[in-house]
Amino acid sequence: MKKIIFTFLIFIVTLSAVNAQKGINFSSKYAAGGKLLMCVDSSAKNVFYGNVFPNQPYTSFNYLPEVNNVSVQIYFRKNINAEDYRYTILADDEPIVLNKPFNKAQLKDANAGDEEVFSSTTLGTFAVKGKIITIITYDIQKPLNVYKNVFYGKPIPKAQIKGFSKRFVTDKGVDYSWITNPKDRTNLTFTEKDDELTIVKDRSDIDYLYYTSIKDRQTNKIIFESTAWQYGGIVEEHEFSPFINIDKSIFKKSGDYEIIIQPRIKWEGCRDCDFSEKDIENYITRHTLSITLDEEKYTKKELLIYTLIVALTIGLAFLVILYFNKKRNRKLLAEKEQQKNTAKLQLNSIRAQLNPHFLFNALSGIQNLMNKNETDNANKYLSKFARLTRNVLDDKELISLSQEKTLLDDYLQMEQLRFGFRYEINPSEDLDLANIEIPSMLLQPFVENAVKHGISQKATDGKIVIGLMKQGNDLVLTVTDNGNGFDPQKNTNGLGLQLSNSRIALLNSIYKENRFTLAIQSTRNGTKISLTLTDWL
Repeated sequence: MKKIIFTFLIFIVTLSAVNAQKGINFSSKYAAGGKLLMCVDSSAKNVFYGNVFPNQPYTSFNYLPEVNNVSVQIYFRKNINAEDYRYTILADDEPIVLNKPFNKAQLKDANAGDEEVFSSTTLGTFAVKGKIITIITYDIQKPLNVYKNVFYGKPIPKAQIKGFSKRFVTDKGVDYSWITNPKDRTNLTFTEKDDELTIVKDRSDIDYLYYTSIKDRQTNKIIFESTAWQYGGIVEEHEFSPFINIDKSIFKKSGDYEIIIQPRIKWEGCRDCDFSEKDIENYITRHTLSITLDEEKYTKKELLIYTLIVALTIGLAFLVILYFNKKRNRKLLAEKEQQKNTAKLQLNSIRAQLNPHFLFNALSGIQNLMNKNETDNANKYLSKFARLTRNVLDDKELISLSQEKTLLDDYLQMEQLRFGFRYEINPSEDLDLANIEIPSMLLQPFVENAVKHGISQKATDGKIVIGLMKQGNDLVLTVTDNGNGFDPQKNTNGLGLQLSNSRIALLNSIYKENRFTLAIQSTRNGTKISLTLTDWL
């Protein structure tokens, strides 16, 4: 004797669109409050329950292909007046119960698997094998909201495509050219006046179950999907058949497209499921539609001619652009070279002014020593002056840091004979003095100003410190003295500082990627000149 054991499958009632988290009362927008419980044979497999559809918001579909009997119970919350509800039960469209109210005396207390307390009643046990059991429920307070639960015990039929059409407007109205009884493959050519593709399927009581998608066979991507079927007398032969109108614009190019019509069932969410991909395929209708867009139809000769014309046009445009681009680049290079040469000439001019300025100061020092009858010091001064003169008059644009250090040593030792100050030259240990080059006589004017205007009056109390440092990729050169200082904002009569500022501006116009930055800090306790050569190292 076969024993029926009920397996509880709980789902939110579409016959009661209640939000379980909010509770139910008659002022809410929902038509009912509660749950529906379905019990099936213990041996039943492939129970697909609680399927809902965008185009049928008040319908829940339960596919039970291997179930013999189904028992249905309804649960109401304690604060719901069950007598306000009516229900109808159909078996294959024949009424078993018609618009019957719920008997409050038959309601029993129940828990329904959660903490809330319900009252329940059994709607009955129904033989569903090979049948369709439909339960329709509504609230007399809101009679327009009718909720339906379908228990489908038959095999779901495979959708049949009855035809395709191209829709376009004519002088006499809208024209449809039907292709009836399509085979596995259909060829359609869209002209410029065609605007829609229409797909017609056979009519059934469960049209809401099927949805249509179109896949591009070349890219294997879905380009269209719809669940909305329309009904109407488009063509007398297909009157009241469900159809879908699809805008032609979804077809971006000629080629093969696959029409797919299938039931919207949650195949992966079934109870005791042993369905395979092959089983699911039995429910899917596929049809190949070969689309030709008339505006794309060209002969091979036309395609070749158009390709050659486009290639020649692009090639000619490329050559013209390349010619003018090269011409423009040559002009820019010539202008840059001219600017660089002009800047170099101006630099040479400034150096030409610095050299006699330096030589004049040096000769003044020799004269001063001779006037003091310091013959020995004057001879030493002349010896240093001879080597300095050769280095200063040398027309090199760049010299190494090592050469710059030697030049500054000679100059400071020479001036020490006159003024008796102290000095230091401190290069960083990580600097390769022999292989790092800077513009010649870059620091000499600043050192000369430190001697003449800074510590010349301090004698042995005067001190000058020269720093050669590496900061990241920057080269930083400093000249510090302990003189009386000056106001950097005021214009000075010193020719060396003015020429140095002009020289730095010209160097920045030549070395655009390596900016030269001059900073002057001066107080009563001394002056510090900092010259930064950005990204020089």
